[in-house]
Amino acid sequence: MPSLAELRIGGIARLSSCDWPGELVATVFCQGCPWRCGYCHNPHLLPADGETAIAWADVLSFLTSRRGLLDGVVLSGGEPTLQTALPQAIAELRALGFRIGLHSAGPYPERLAKLLPQLDWIGFDVKAPFAEYDRITGVPGSGERARLSLDHVLASGVAYQLRTTVHPKLLDDDAVQRLRTELAALGVRDHHIQEFRAIGCADPRLNPSAAAGGYHQGTIAEPRQLA
Repeated sequence: MPSLAELRIGGIARLSSCDWPGELVATVFCQGCPWRCGYCHNPHLLPADGETAIAWADVLSFLTSRRGLLDGVVLSGGEPTLQTALPQAIAELRALGFRIGLHSAGPYPERLAKLLPQLDWIGFDVKAPFAEYDRITGVPGSGERARLSLDHVLASGVAYQLRTTVHPKLLDDDAVQRLRTELAALGVRDHHIQEFRAIGCADPRLNPSAAAGGYHQGTIAEPRQLA
């Protein structure tokens, strides 16, 4: 069994009202992602090892002090299911009385399927029509893995929200409609389109200000100020 000491944390938002709709939560950002979506607004969380690292013991100590003040904890990233110690982390958070939310794009269907019984909500990122994923993620076969993960989510009965980020250079109106048709055929009820945000995007093809060094990384919520 993986040790919680192996859990790589790149940041924490001590209070968020937008990471889980209708809930006040702390958001823990896991380090690392196997995909390389150009519009990612947290590119500093993509590498397996980041410049900022927070020990799980420090995260747990901080969250212990917030029992009764927060509705839950969201595990985000990066891609949290990359972390093989995630089930143990969730178990410790649930033991503290927290409800658990997860942000995932579904690159590891088997891991996600095992996590779903421990979750209260999932925010699932759908990148594109499933046959067109490769040009978004840069990884062959990513669409098949995402589709299988979504099947697990829909079969689980766990509350969910699907989100798709739209950049006009990556998804035109026809592609968005193809995706909507695919999701409707699967019985998806909660799908949100979110516009591309230039803040944090480091890809100069998608964010002209990145080429001039004018982009900003997404906030990871003062990781050294947990007390």
